[in-house]
Amino acid sequence: MDDNPPQLARRMWTLFEPVHVVTYFTPEARSAFEDAGLRGFWRGYFAGRAAPLGAAAAAPVTGSFFSFAPSMVARALPGVWDLIAPADALAVRSAGAVAALRRLVSGRDPAVPELASLLADAASGLDCAGRVLAAANAALPAPAEPLALLWQAATVLREHRGDGHCAALVAAGIGGCEALVLRAGLDLARGLLQPMRGWTDEEWDQAAARLAGRGWLDQAGRATPAGTAAHRAVEDATDLAAARPWARLGHAATERLAALLGPVAQACAAELPFPNPVGIPAPAYGSGG
Repeated sequence: MDDNPPQLARRMWTLFEPVHVVTYFTPEARSAFEDAGLRGFWRGYFAGRAAPLGAAAAAPVTGSFFSFAPSMVARALPGVWDLIAPADALAVRSAGAVAALRRLVSGRDPAVPELASLLADAASGLDCAGRVLAAANAALPAPAEPLALLWQAATVLREHRGDGHCAALVAAGIGGCEALVLRAGLDLARGLLQPMRGWTDEEWDQAAARLAGRGWLDQAGRATPAGTAAHRAVEDATDLAAARPWARLGHAATERLAALLGPVAQACAAELPFPNPVGIPAPAYGSGG
């Protein structure tokens, strides 16, 4: 286990993020939303992820989700609340995630209660100042069922980290579309990122021009050394801002958690495409240590 706090935070992210994203990538989760009357992937996505905020309009969700085009968010919100109430969306997303995890972690049942308890300990009592999505998810009642608790704890931690990532981007003067364009200049394809976040070609090209004006992209749209350094600085700030849960949990408990979480993360990651728009790297989990 790495004792460097930012590096440890990034390592733990690669372990809990796959648990959270079963709600986006598994057939059980998608079917749960479809069975609730939300046809099409994005209705379920926006209803489920935004539901902790209540019946939110498009503007605050666009601000919280950060990298989505406002026009894409507005196609789902607030209209989706005519199809499902936020409380019901919360129940549906939990049920779909639990069904997926039940299949994926089959055979590891004896370890799940301890794993869920440890991850919930890491997610409890977080300082959520300035972290709207984390605060909204942390305020939800803790489920008694271990798989539901495991998924909710992973969700709180990923939104806590994500809120910190958005803050780091804002501090660096990087907007939502610009964050994607810069990432596309590094390692993820424009064809993967742009349609998944709803930006038009004109909006994408304008963002690229702004980044090129800062010396961060070359004429081919690839990140320059300065652009790579800027991206690295944002990632480092994100890791630093995400380190506190593991310091609070302590070295021994974090090491135990990583060992238990590693195989579960690997099973969940098997459901993901690589590369993916979430940015999770290809798995190399082993024991998690």
